[in-house]
Amino acid sequence: MNGPVILSNAREQLADEIFAYREPTFSPLKISPWLAMSLLQKAIRRGEREFAQRAAATLLLIAPDRLWRRCGAAAFEEVGVADLQTVSLVTAALAGKRYRATIGGDWKVASFIVEQMAKAPKCRAADDLLLAADVHPLYQRARIDLAAKTTAELIRIATGDAGLPVRALAAWYAVGTHPRQTRNLSARAGEAAALFDGLCEAGLPHTAVEIAREGFRKIGEPLCPFVALLCPLARCEASTLQDDVMPPQTMIGEVPSYAHDMYVREGRVALEALLRSDCETGRWVRDHVRPGQRVNFLGTVVFRVEGGLVRQRSRWPTGDELRRLVDIECHGPSCSDATEILQLMQNDIGLLNEERSHVG
Repeated sequence: MNGPVILSNAREQLADEIFAYREPTFSPLKISPWLAMSLLQKAIRRGEREFAQRAAATLLLIAPDRLWRRCGAAAFEEVGVADLQTVSLVTAALAGKRYRATIGGDWKVASFIVEQMAKAPKCRAADDLLLAADVHPLYQRARIDLAAKTTAELIRIATGDAGLPVRALAAWYAVGTHPRQTRNLSARAGEAAALFDGLCEAGLPHTAVEIAREGFRKIGEPLCPFVALLCPLARCEASTLQDDVMPPQTMIGEVPSYAHDMYVREGRVALEALLRSDCETGRWVRDHVRPGQRVNFLGTVVFRVEGGLVRQRSRWPTGDELRRLVDIECHGPSCSDATEILQLMQNDIGLLNEERSHVG
């Protein structure tokens, strides 16, 4: 089965599913596109369908291109190897406005794929793999050395028996690196077609590789080939589904507090306020982190204890180890072990929500 056939089958299945789907009606929220994008992805993670649908309706109205790109990224980042069928349907929906018009229109397609992602089991291993490859201190030498390799050499490493983060780095360099995606890898033009061809020739699941190829063509994210790299491991390791324990949340207007992260103006202001406060989290960060790095550091910690949590997480050994690496060991030179600050932030989520409510 070749790539065009795989994609055609995915689009046909999406059309069949859309035909039987009755789309809901939701009024858009009066929020910025940045807050809507944050809410969309985090509500998908948590399986909170109504919030996800309202965020999607908002983006379709005020920033439709951001909606489709965010949906594509969410499929590979949040669902990934836990439900490749859902990833393929979302990828099919990225074919373009003209195609979507033939199967029901933008809103019917958008609401369907958002609901499917919210319902699907989740695996964030591709994103954890990206972060481990990008920032874990153990792979600093590999980040430097691999930049000088040829594409053929990178493909051999990506499909070989090196450690998974090293293979991911090789794949990342092979598809191309850009400053907006990483501050730690050298900029390099990619040869994406060669990498995906190499993944197929190495025996990785053909359907997964072709869906990843199309996903990368549409959104340009290294998460796409990472999902393909993870598939063989996910297939041979036992897994179970388990909900993450969610911290308290409040409503700020029409939006849950967890949507106010460091990439949203209101969320960043709240983080700055928490850092000025006398809470244990604020004191710890002031004692350990340089002033210019504190907001981003704390924002990353908040993501690990709140923003990145999911319902129906696929628990499997490789996925669990990648999550542990990023939770504990990927917070920069000022924090070689994040166990203490993660616990402090968990305890202070209520205080952060108070600060968020003042800003909102």
